[in-house]
Amino acid sequence: MRTIQTNEAPQAIGPYSQGVIVNNMFYSSGQIPLTPEGVLVEGSIEEQTHQVFKNLQAVLKEAGASLDTVVKVMVFLDDLNDFEAVNAIYGDYFGDHRPARSCVEVSKLPKGAGVEIEVIALVK
Repeated sequence: MRTIQTNEAPQAIGPYSQGVIVNNMFYSSGQIPLTPEGVLVEGSIEEQTHQVFKNLQAVLKEAGASLDTVVKVMVFLDDLNDFEAVNAIYGDYFGDHRPARSCVEVSKLPKGAGVEIEVIALVK
């Protein structure tokens, strides 16, 4: 197992890593809309979702993976009414690539975030 750490994404806010690689598979921790400096993006759900994808791209790159190698995505929303807005941005980032996905509403997310996303990806 190899732990992933990059300064291009926010540091873990608890006793966990940004992600790990096991047997050529990368498992990310959930990314919320924190800047690499640890500041929460408090704007619209669209602004928050873009920050989450920037964070995901940074940890994927550090792991030797990319959005193109993602095989599974888990999306957590604190309001399922944001599904369409998040889904549109999600589609922009993934393009024609269609990994498996789950999306659920949760009562709260860390730091009061509106969205959290984690991925599993094949390491190139």
